[in-house]
Amino acid sequence: MIPFNTPPYTGDEIEYIKQSVFTHKISGDGKFTKLCTEWLEKRFGAKKLLLTTSCTSALDMASILSGFSAGDEVILPSFTFSSTATSMILGNASLVFCDIRPDTMNIDENKIEAAITRHTRAIVAVHYAGVSCEMDTILDIARRYNLIVIEDAAQGVMSSYKGRSLGTIGDFGCYSFHETKNYSMGEGGAILVNNDAYMERAEILREKGTNRSKFFRGEVDKYTWVDFGDSYLPSDINAAYLYAQLMHADEIYNDRMTTYNAYLEALRPIADRGLIDLQYIPEYCVHNAHMFYIKLKDLDERTRFISHMKENGVCSVFHYVPLHSAPAGRKYGRFSGIDEFTTSESDRLVRLPMYYGLTPEDRDHVIDAALKYFRER
Repeated sequence: MIPFNTPPYTGDEIEYIKQSVFTHKISGDGKFTKLCTEWLEKRFGAKKLLLTTSCTSALDMASILSGFSAGDEVILPSFTFSSTATSMILGNASLVFCDIRPDTMNIDENKIEAAITRHTRAIVAVHYAGVSCEMDTILDIARRYNLIVIEDAAQGVMSSYKGRSLGTIGDFGCYSFHETKNYSMGEGGAILVNNDAYMERAEILREKGTNRSKFFRGEVDKYTWVDFGDSYLPSDINAAYLYAQLMHADEIYNDRMTTYNAYLEALRPIADRGLIDLQYIPEYCVHNAHMFYIKLKDLDERTRFISHMKENGVCSVFHYVPLHSAPAGRKYGRFSGIDEFTTSESDRLVRLPMYYGLTPEDRDHVIDAALKYFRER
């Protein structure tokens, strides 16, 4: 069975992990945490980036730093992972789900304004599949209504919008380095703080409510508890694993793009016949080949396709069940307007295997299995 995903491994991870172990500094903010942070900030032009234990914890931080109060509302797409929602709930906000664009599966920027009430405090832009939301419109709305913008760029590392790296555009950006992502530390993430007003408090929040970061920079003679905080520091062992991949970042990117383009070329004739829809990449985006998905006619056909691929030795999978239809979604939020595309489009979507190191032979087998399905039908 060709798996849907295999965690990235470049070959240098074990050596870097050994280095981390032998420094006797395997807790947070060690040598490799600093190296990863420096690389990421420089590569993406980030003002301030802090590694975290997950993208969920990065979103938690963004939510807490936003300072929501009971009754405040956050607008977000329903087509996203539960972390996007649970982090906003942690920060005391209520959820207002907005419909998506069927072409990118991102929040429909033209439906956001209708979802705004006097209680709205923030917009969460989820960059699905590493393809950017239409950020100019979202930022314009945020400016006019004095709203915070949080980018859920879990899937967006190495993607950009009009030349700007995803995660660096809103007030906060959040990355994932989970094993399913293009670059991994097993479990891990990062928060990007792009608004100067939140920078010092972000350090304090991440460091258990202390000003420990200022102490290590020599800005205070001792550190102490100064505010509410939590522990969001990943082990330096995890950072060592990630650093090995950052040193091969372009190689990983190019490898994934090769697979993406091979799928695209092989399946475009099927799309031209009207049997599937292919992933759409707006001209303002540079994407990172985080995933390759197709959309079939409906849920029944998607189920048949997944079964066919499994019978032919390929693991292909669907993605999110819309949050507004889940028990917790009904408890903590409401849908703004009409669910025109969220459910119907999510029912059609299926993802093909996509990972660094997918061999040409396995890639061709995936393509052959998919083409066989459409020949047989």
